Amino acid sequence: MFVNTSKSYKPTFSGVSLLSIILFGVVSCGQAEQAKRVAPAPAVSVYELKVNEIGSYREFVARSVASKEVDLRARVEGELIERPFEEGSVVEKDQVLLKIDPAAYQASLDSAKADLNSKVAGADGAARDLKRGKEVAGEGYISQSDLDKLITNDSQAKAAVKVAKSTLDKAQLNLSYTVIKAPFSGRIGKVNYNVGTVISPTSNTIATLTATNPMYVSFQVEESDYVSYLQSHKNTQKPEDLSIDISLRLPNNTTYSEKGLLTFADTKIDEGMGTVELRAKFDNPNGIIVPGLFVTLIMEGKNKESMALVPQVAVQENQQGKFVLVVNADNKVSQRLVKLGRRMNAMWVVESGIKANERVIIEGLQKVRTGVEVKPISKIVDPLTGTISDLLGK
Repeated sequence: MFVNTSKSYKPTFSGVSLLSIILFGVVSCGQAEQAKRVAPAPAVSVYELKVNEIGSYREFVARSVASKEVDLRARVEGELIERPFEEGSVVEKDQVLLKIDPAAYQASLDSAKADLNSKVAGADGAARDLKRGKEVAGEGYISQSDLDKLITNDSQAKAAVKVAKSTLDKAQLNLSYTVIKAPFSGRIGKVNYNVGTVISPTSNTIATLTATNPMYVSFQVEESDYVSYLQSHKNTQKPEDLSIDISLRLPNNTTYSEKGLLTFADTKIDEGMGTVELRAKFDNPNGIIVPGLFVTLIMEGKNKESMALVPQVAVQENQQGKFVLVVNADNKVSQRLVKLGRRMNAMWVVESGIKANERVIIEGLQKVRTGVEVKPISKIVDPLTGTISDLLGK
């Protein structure tokens, strides 16, 4: 009898499925382990916080003012014949700026000199006549009336000499006014009259000369702060003895290189604003500060304390406040809430939350999250511009 045994060799569906699942699980686990081993930690740029000496601080809106400024005007009438300078250029003290035609004033001077010589000669003759008259008057050769006339003539001749001298002085002065010189070194502005124009004392300003070094910066302080300032500095005799540093932030957000010196405080309070005007002086050898510039004046106490600075690019903000991403010694990322003080160019002063020598992420922020491991690459940050660059020699 024939028996069909093929059934014993046919695998069941359940057996095949189970085998496939086992094999798939083994392969998947292997791939996952391989992926875990292959995936590298994301690279990020980090900045190690440095410490700076920071003092008490306050900012004021201020405006630059020329330390000297003069409007050049004609003091005599005449034709403008020379202008030996370029508008907007720097001129030196006593440099010739403008010349008015001197012909008429030279003629007046020559006439005054001739007249003075004539008056001096007349006075000398009157003096000799009086001397002879006095000699013979005692002998009765001339009457008292004639002697009195000689005395009068001598007095009038002397007076005429004085008038002639005054006329000569005026003529010399008028001639000197035909040459206009710079009363101090500074920058000359636009000239309002061309060569060939007849100008006079009634004409408008010819040009304006402005002293550019040093420059003043004027700002307003509330009356309460000013009184507190007077109380705390009542024993200070000289401005340079004040325990404050004065600096400027220019309109392009750069810090001016020269330090200032407080030189002036107004003698009264502005009743409408409740403020007092103060003024600081800044050396300006390169002419960077020009009159009328809106700037930020910064006062910082000389008594300083060590505080860390964090780059602005590292700071983020959410509903809880400002925070940074910190990379610890194990290269793990953590989020840290921070309290920041004042801004110093491209940096923030850290009041709490992080400290010096800790590393914060400045590039690659979008690639990481709290708890992940990263590959930190140390960078440096220009505190003035915020430019990120590699460490020197790396």
